[in-house]
Amino acid sequence: MPQPHPITRVAMISVHTSPLEQPGTGDAGGMNVYIVETARELARRGVDVEVFTRTTTGSQPPVVEMEPGITVRHILAGPYEGLSKEDLPGQLCAFAAGVMRTAAHLPEDHFSLVHSHYWLSGQVGWLAADRWRVPLVHTMHTMARVKNLHLAEGDSPEPPGREIGEAQVVEAAQRLVANTPDEAHQLVELYAAEPAKVAVVPPGVDLSVFGPGDQAAARAAIGVDPDVRLLLFVGRIQPLKAPDILVRALARILEREPDWRGRLVAAVLGGPSGSGLAHPTALQDLADDLGVADSVLFRPPVDRPTLAQWYRAADVVVVPSYSESFGLVAVEAQACGTPVVAAEVGGLPLAVGDAGVLVDGHDPVVWADELAALLADDDRRADLAQRAVAHAQGFSWSATADRLLEVYAAAMGGSTRPIGESDPLTGVPRTPIA
Repeated sequence: MPQPHPITRVAMISVHTSPLEQPGTGDAGGMNVYIVETARELARRGVDVEVFTRTTTGSQPPVVEMEPGITVRHILAGPYEGLSKEDLPGQLCAFAAGVMRTAAHLPEDHFSLVHSHYWLSGQVGWLAADRWRVPLVHTMHTMARVKNLHLAEGDSPEPPGREIGEAQVVEAAQRLVANTPDEAHQLVELYAAEPAKVAVVPPGVDLSVFGPGDQAAARAAIGVDPDVRLLLFVGRIQPLKAPDILVRALARILEREPDWRGRLVAAVLGGPSGSGLAHPTALQDLADDLGVADSVLFRPPVDRPTLAQWYRAADVVVVPSYSESFGLVAVEAQACGTPVVAAEVGGLPLAVGDAGVLVDGHDPVVWADELAALLADDDRRADLAQRAVAHAQGFSWSATADRLLEVYAAAMGGSTRPIGESDPLTGVPRTPIA
């Protein structure tokens, strides 16, 4: 049996967002966390990681050593500022040229393979892998055809050009990494991916940062009233993430339970992003229009240890997204012992498991019913909190990295077993899905 090829250095490509950016605003989110955490785990296993990302400020040096074994390379492609993610397809040629110029000074066998994240990076990764004669592994993170099937009201559909670009990357990659079996099925059903190329690798949670703690101490640390009931939304403020569902549900609860006013607060931790940038104060305006502005706290994104304090401070974390490839927020919150109420979409059923509440649809009245019932039932919240911590223990970045290395070895030809129904790397059968 052939021995696995040695994996010494991985080129990760993340065109539109850098692992150095703060998650929660702009285009920085769960993908940033994924890249940082998997790079750390790979580096701990002796695999160097070099991340190629676009230069967005003049102060960014060309090369940054994020941590030992992890290098971030900034590539000049278009003006530093003023470009949205939607503008970046026109800069892919410039970005790819910058990557090629950088690699021209490196040894011919410098990279073992390319792992691209999001379709823009996949386009560049396709060229880089071909030029360097190494395999391409690709993770979608989000998919246009999935998002277009679950659009929020008033949100704009993803353009056909993105769908075409994604389909090209799916065909070009030697391996496709899906966060959940549901995402794996979507790759096969919506993009005609070869089932044998798809590997399911769930993301993880940093259990050294996110863990149970004293709620009163957490509230004191972040300046939240110790006596209120606290609902928490964490994420980018845009229609896809649906923070408006929380605000509308809050208004409905306070309308039915006026005695709760002043004792029930919703916190929104994040900044405008995506289509939400067109109306950056839309959520605040909605709270004003519904008469609940005094019951909603708006806070900017925070670092990971402070985020853990917010999770511990909350009575319930709300994840009402219209689409999620996984849902890191849900698992992080559960790791901190906080019950989660989430939309029954995408990867959230896997992320939440039976340790939280899943809501079918996005009717604010239904969400209000679920949240009010949970807030009024201390015993149920305590039970969910206990189960949440146990559930989150099943997700670790260490396990994610181990499975990624298996996928990398298979892409490089080190694995001779077929990736099929019984293979632990995949969640899809080899035969086409009806």
